[in-house]
Amino acid sequence: MRFYTKSECEAWLLDRERKRPDLIPGVHVERIEYPPEPYKIFYTAHWIATEVTYRQPSLLFFTEWGIWPSSENWHLYYKLRQTYGDWRLLHEAPGHLFLEHEAEDLATFLQIAMLNGWGGYVLTQANYVNAFFSHDEYIDFFAERPGMVGNIRKELGKNHEAAGDAAAPNPQ
Repeated sequence: MRFYTKSECEAWLLDRERKRPDLIPGVHVERIEYPPEPYKIFYTAHWIATEVTYRQPSLLFFTEWGIWPSSENWHLYYKLRQTYGDWRLLHEAPGHLFLEHEAEDLATFLQIAMLNGWGGYVLTQANYVNAFFSHDEYIDFFAERPGMVGNIRKELGKNHEAAGDAAAPNPQ
């Protein structure tokens, strides 16, 4: 695992002739709300880290933090980061490059970010599906081909409301 500055994250995308997925015109998007129970966040983070990455390197690029300070566990985040030998602050190096064998590490950092109320991107080298997770507790999955996002709602949406159905009454 390596930690990247914002410039290095942007260079990682440029080197692959890519841009952030929400800037691609006509890209297919599937929005999934975070699970209502915090203990289910790990399942979501782990599923993303193991299924969306296709066992290839992925860049976890934080772009939002400090929005919900009462939810942030900075001590936990920095202690985890320091176990990888990096002592920089998040704003100094917001990128986290995980190699193909580091899916568990990606799941852990993503889980902490989601629980901390942070936002950012999971940018996969495979580039079939990429994701933006928001401080507003949803994840947008992006794919250039519509079939690539089809299984996401089936897998992650089974315990979540659809983003467009948030105002719909609960039939229970």
